[in-house]
Parts: sequence; structure tokens; C-alpha cells
Amino acid sequence: MTSKPIWILGESLMDCVAQPDGLLNPLMGGSPYNLARAAALRGAEVGYINPFSTDRFGDQLAERMALDGGRVLSRRSRLPTSLAVVQITNGQPSYGFYREGVADRDYTPQDVIAMLRAAPTPGVLHTGSLALIPPEHEKVLEVVLAAKALGWIISVDVNLRPKLAADMNAYIQAVLSVAAQADWLKCSDEDWSTLGFGELRVENAQKAIDYFAANGTQRIAMTFGGDGATLQVGGQVMTRGVPTIQVVDTVGAGDTFWGNCLADWALQADGAEQRVDQTLAKAMLAAAINCSRPGCQPPSASELAQAL
Repeated sequence: MTSKPIWILGESLMDCVAQPDGLLNPLMGGSPYNLARAAALRGAEVGYINPFSTDRFGDQLAERMALDGGRVLSRRSRLPTSLAVVQITNGQPSYGFYREGVADRDYTPQDVIAMLRAAPTPGVLHTGSLALIPPEHEKVLEVVLAAKALGWIISVDVNLRPKLAADMNAYIQAVLSVAAQADWLKCSDEDWSTLGFGELRVENAQKAIDYFAANGTQRIAMTFGGDGATLQVGGQVMTRGVPTIQVVDTVGAGDTFWGNCLADWALQADGAEQRVDQTLAKAMLAAAINCSRPGCQPPSASELAQAL
């Protein structure tokens, strides 16, 4: 079976990382953007839907996407690039976002649906993170429902950002409404807790997997930071710990992990249920390599192969 394209719907932004001297170091980021890069570097055919700004940051984001092998699908926007101010404490990032009137939100569902309809073949449509915050989720849900009707596989990364929610209950319902449409889904233990379902540990990951599977989701990853991850494909479930590596920071780790899972399945559509452990091992290693570098720097397919 031929490979499937992966198209990404979600934010791109500049992570302005606070330095010890108080200066901000701008690094390219945004969870869906990071994932797009990770999947493209793995060798998948990746298309990035949301517009990039015509400002200098937008130039850098578009250039990086092209260099990593992703295809920019939309026109450029005259609106500015989104910004996030990132504070890193003990390797863990926390974020403050500037998201109003920005380029990556400068699209209409109708335009995206027309692009999906015109694609040579249906593939994987991935979304999540800031795109699920109300009212943006309404646009995303409209696109997702249309994509499913056109035969696209839906991938969702829950990846909650509660500090951006004006109404937490509305945010949770918005996330769950999109997650319910997912064929493939990633969720962290922190996401699970923020959704209001309580504490989750590796040993009871199946509780969360069963919850999402009840909506019809066939491939589910539950991630637990430094404690590893569990991956279920069909009837096969595997859990792995984190590879030993010198951690610089964890920015983009989950995006690299899920981007590698998606690339694995898109590049080799058959036999996913028979290679769950292999898929998980490669995705965990890719995320670990990313964590050994500052910011989000996913490994290429050749780097990953050399590290195995």
C-alpha cells in the first residue's frame, strides 16, 4: 500500500525562551508545527495548512518547514506571528501566549475543506493543542467533520493549555468534542488530570485508553513524561520506559513522539498492529534525542536509524 500524506491544522509560533540574563531567545515552535517537522524529518509526506505571517518570524517558520521536508499549503498572512514566552524550570517549560489577531488563525474552514477535497488522495489530518481552545475549536471541528466525510484519518493531540482558557469547563467540552472524532489520539497523564478524570499512572493507562477507544479511536498513545508511554493499536498494547539520555529540556518531546508515530503509520500503512513495540521504541527514542537538544529539534530518519 502506498504511503499516506499527513496534513497539519494548528498553531505555529515563536517560543521566546527566557534566558538567565533576562533576554528572550526566539525559537520556532507550536505543537502542531513541531509535529509537522518531526514527521517530515522521519520521511513522511507532510503538508502544513495554517498560514505563516509575512513578517520575519513567518519567513523563518516557512523556511524551516521547507528545509525539513514539509510543504506549505496556504498563502501567507499579513497578520503577525503568534508568540509564546517560555520559562524553563528544571528542564520543564511553562508558557504564556500571545494569540489574538495572528497569522496561524487567519483561515476559514471553507478554504481548508476545499484544500482537503482537492487533495490527490485522502491522508491523515492532524490537529490539537491551541487549536482546540474555544472558539477556535468550532472552526477545527467543522474541518474535522468534513475531512472524515471525505475519507481522511483524524489524528488529535489533546495537549491542553489551561492557562489560556477563559472558561475551563467550556474548554474541556471543546477538547472532548474534537477528541471524540479522532481515529488516532495522543494524551498525556497531565492532560487526563486536567480533563477532570483524576490521577493516571503507567500501570493503569488502560483506563484512559478504554475511555478514548469507546469513542471509536483505534490507535491511542498515553504518555507519562519521564515514566514512559503506552501505545495501543487495535488489540495490541505495549509500554516502554524513557531511553537513558542527558536531558537539556523537554520542549517538543511529545510532538516529536507523536509525529514519529504518525510518520511510521503513514509510511507503512499495513501491519501497524504487528509492530506496536517497534513503533513505540522508535518514537520514544526520537523524543529522547529531541530532549538532548535545546528547544524542539527532532531527529531525522538517518539520525534515528543510527541511534537504534
